[in-house]
Amino acid sequence: MTSVKEFRIEEPASDDELGAGSFVFTDDYSVFDWGKMPDTIPEKGASLCSMGAYNFELLEDEGIPTHYRGVIPAGSDDPVPLADVDEPPREMAIDLTQVPELPHEGREYDYDAYHEAAGENYLVPLEIVFRNRVPVGSSLRRRTDPADHGLDMETWPDDGVDLDDPIVEFSTKYEESDRYLSREEADAIAGTASIDDLEATALGVNRTVTDRAEDAGLTHEDGKIECLYYRGEIRVADVVGTFDENRFSYEGTQISKEVIRQYHKRTQPEWVEAVQDAKAKAKRRDIADWKSLCESAPEPLDDDVIQIARDLYAAGANAYVGRELFDAPQLDSAVGEVWRL
Repeated sequence: MTSVKEFRIEEPASDDELGAGSFVFTDDYSVFDWGKMPDTIPEKGASLCSMGAYNFELLEDEGIPTHYRGVIPAGSDDPVPLADVDEPPREMAIDLTQVPELPHEGREYDYDAYHEAAGENYLVPLEIVFRNRVPVGSSLRRRTDPADHGLDMETWPDDGVDLDDPIVEFSTKYEESDRYLSREEADAIAGTASIDDLEATALGVNRTVTDRAEDAGLTHEDGKIECLYYRGEIRVADVVGTFDENRFSYEGTQISKEVIRQYHKRTQPEWVEAVQDAKAKAKRRDIADWKSLCESAPEPLDDDVIQIARDLYAAGANAYVGRELFDAPQLDSAVGEVWRL
């Protein structure tokens, strides 16, 4: 189980064949790598499932292979296309690949052992991040200079930077605290999967999601994908192009999980600082489990904040998929409520 969706296995994957299973999207949410937070956002899971399914079907139409097999309507066991459901789905049928254990001692991870167990059918232990914009506060500004990305500026400006060409980065997937990697490090961690193919797949996904967002009146700022490797082919895995995996905005206002992240920064700064301190302390001590060192826990959200977040997810999903799947206000009204936060 992940922090926001449950994982069901019908047929396990083997060294030679993909398996079958599904994701069941819950209304849980996670910020700052905390995992399950103390409350839920109603219909959040269904909105992520709907957007993810819509994007997987777009990618398949574009010839980009994925692990998606359809959504499963309530009361059914058989996957169908998103267009065939009348109610927002919560379950998505997927092909399964192998995900071996990743041994580690402290913060040293043994990727050779991972790939020895994985063979030629495995989940690539990377997240591939693509950026169309570098906003104020982006970690990219702390880690790199504009010249590192071919940008004609000496330092990052005070406002956001819209990119003519997307920036692609690689980060770890299964380490306790994710870290960004050099291309050489990412290539080694990817195993048999080609780093060039992974990058090309990410750019293809980015184009598809960006074009659809523009048609829906949204701006797609950045996102990430995960991939599986099967018989020499890269396939997009996990879920793609949702308000949790990607950052979208509407007329300059965020409609992604970033809204909730920023709300916690404003209203629970002591907890956010404790998380940052615990991560830094774990790194100094070479301990993977930073959460055990955190000296405080998050508080639940107020009911009106939960309602605003719910409407934002639901209205955004309606706009993105081009259907009134959810009983929700129009997107401009839902975004207007965000300003109350």
